[in-house]
Amino acid sequence: MNDSPLTLLAVHAHPDDEATGTGGVLARYAAEGIRTVLVTCTDGGCGDGPGGVKPGDPGHDPAAVALMRRQELETSCQVLKISHLETLDYADSGMMGWPTNDAPGSFWRTPVEEGAARLAELLRRYRPDVVVTYDENGFYGHPDHIQANRITMAALEMTGLTPKVYWTTAPRSMMQRFGEVMREFGGEAQEPDPAEAAALAEIGLPDEEITTWVDTSAFGGQKFDALAAHASQGENIFFLKMGQERFTELMGVETFVRVHDTTDAAVPENDLFAGLR
Repeated sequence: MNDSPLTLLAVHAHPDDEATGTGGVLARYAAEGIRTVLVTCTDGGCGDGPGGVKPGDPGHDPAAVALMRRQELETSCQVLKISHLETLDYADSGMMGWPTNDAPGSFWRTPVEEGAARLAELLRRYRPDVVVTYDENGFYGHPDHIQANRITMAALEMTGLTPKVYWTTAPRSMMQRFGEVMREFGGEAQEPDPAEAAALAEIGLPDEEITTWVDTSAFGGQKFDALAAHASQGENIFFLKMGQERFTELMGVETFVRVHDTTDAAVPENDLFAGLR
């Protein structure tokens, strides 16, 4: 008999990613007594600094930003009742094409085998039943998200463990609604930007290709508060502008693609732990 607790392990790139994509499931499963483990791969040093100073601008101190963001991350974990926080502390690589992509110590520049070996140690320690990370394109092409996918899949191969594995995604129907809400909060008279609309249309998957729809609406308040804990990045977090009620309405279901499973649980499913309990 296996006496270890059911465990969810989420691999994310930066502080605040845990709240945006998986805050609902982390809060929901913690409330159900499941052990939740968050692995954050980078230090978030390419985020905004105090007063909104941008990376590369005078006065932006990546080390100070990283320290500030670590404190915010710890607060977010407390809000979501995350059992264990593990940080790999690679340097934030910034957006695709930034000079920081190739800076020494950046996550993007780190050999996949090196990052995977470190993550494999955590997988062996926690022996998760469910692992969540991004898809091969990092959901929207961010280099650190892509790298998180790569090291996660490589680490699973290294360990030989066989948890259920999920990649975060979004239904195209929701992305369309998201674009409408963005325009609403940007100004009701604002016309849709064709380039923006085209970019949003390429994110996520057609609804019928999504395997897993988890209702997290009861935890919308926690998810919103966890995101709000990352106050230093507030200018970049559009979701905070809509308030908790609208946020929960739009973000109250979290969706995934199941990419590895040994339980034969039927899809579509509404529980990451379907077939495990």
